[in-house]
Amino acid sequence: MATKILSCFIDEAGDFGEYDFHSPYYIVSVVLHEQSTLIQSQIDGLEKYLSDLGYPNHALHTGPLIRREADYKGLYMEDRKKLFNLLFRFARKLPIKFFSAKVKKSECKDADELESKLTKAITAEIQKHEGYFRSFDKIIIYYDSGQKPLKRILNIIFSTIFTDVEVRKVSPVDYKLFQVADLICTLEHINLKIGLGLFSNTETEFFSRPHDFKKDYYRKLDKQRI
Repeated sequence: MATKILSCFIDEAGDFGEYDFHSPYYIVSVVLHEQSTLIQSQIDGLEKYLSDLGYPNHALHTGPLIRREADYKGLYMEDRKKLFNLLFRFARKLPIKFFSAKVKKSECKDADELESKLTKAITAEIQKHEGYFRSFDKIIIYYDSGQKPLKRILNIIFSTIFTDVEVRKVSPVDYKLFQVADLICTLEHINLKIGLGLFSNTETEFFSRPHDFKKDYYRKLDKQRI
């Protein structure tokens, strides 16, 4: 019998620094893909579209796309939306699930408390669906090791709960599902900020109203939550 493997692509929004009202939450999003379900044709299709638009071998970063930063500084709104929607539609068509763990930074007195609460939040999400996770023989964690505290948290949680876990350091450009995790983090962060009345001018320009953001993006992707 073939080994059942679950891939977990993980990205974060936020950091372990002091509270900033522009980034009130620390969010970890985990994209789950059963390796027996092939998605290479969808990946090839996305790569072709990106190449046709002049972005071969490119890792899409949704935050900079919205804010017109980094690689997207010189792009008009229409072009940035085209790239954003390309990744969004790709994510919606994939046979994936996801979950997100969230911690409100204003409720953490320091980085240690944030780390503790984040550990509990991620563990709680996994335990809610532990039967699903345990249906696999092996779990592979894909993370870019961007933040050492999060890398440590992930190693502890998964190695404590499961017996066969492998952790791989990834480069975002090599894994489209890592870019999907980045997209989910961005949407989760914006949705939480809406609840605090922090929908920015940049987000208004990109998505129009909070209602439109929820209707056109957040609620659609939310259907893939585990």
